[in-house]
Amino acid sequence: MTDYAEEQRNELEAIESIYPDSFTVLSDAPTSFTITVTSDQGENDEMVETTLKFTYVEKYPDEPPLWEISSQENLEDADADAVLALLEQQAEENLGMVMIFTLVTAVQEKLNEIVDQIKNRREEEKQRKEKEAEEAERVAFQGTVVTIENFLAWKATFELEMAEQKRKRQKEEEQTGKHKLTGKQLFETDHNLDTSDIQFLEDAGNNVEVDESLFQDIDDLDLDEDDPDFDPLDMGSDED
Repeated sequence: MTDYAEEQRNELEAIESIYPDSFTVLSDAPTSFTITVTSDQGENDEMVETTLKFTYVEKYPDEPPLWEISSQENLEDADADAVLALLEQQAEENLGMVMIFTLVTAVQEKLNEIVDQIKNRREEEKQRKEKEAEEAERVAFQGTVVTIENFLAWKATFELEMAEQKRKRQKEEEQTGKHKLTGKQLFETDHNLDTSDIQFLEDAGNNVEVDESLFQDIDDLDLDEDDPDFDPLDMGSDED
């Protein structure tokens, strides 16, 4: 007759010596304890961890122990479900033998696989983002292909915007009560501008006086303009 209690006590002592820093007894009746299982660190210090709670049933190891995940770190729910499924599979394969060490070892290996999967998922995400960035850059460089449809749509929008701007300008001019005149219109309507420069000089005390005696009547000058060989410079040389 199998002494289940003896087998459980012996395994418990062995487990405590194998996992001294991660093993904790919760109760003696029934025997319940936890073991914290941590993965190896990945290349970028990725790490996952879970704490498993085991409880012996009366006929363990002929019947599997009870287990659950009491805590987890960096472990997604889908991965946690995979760990529970693995425990069930390993327990069925090891019925009749003490199995806690086997179960914990299987979970340890599973966590290492999960770390590798995390690394792969991050690499895939990185590649996806790089591909999206390249595609966005390509589209920006290529620009929008002009078709009749999108050109007509742009033209209609542009004309509406121009009409709206014109309407706003007209409204602003109506509100001010007068239109803005051009330079020519200002000169034609304000005759004071005709003498503005002269008035400015006079006000500044810069009166300009012209000595008319310095000039001769243009009609008194004997200019041989009809002579094709006429050179004004020769007029002074004749007196010499």
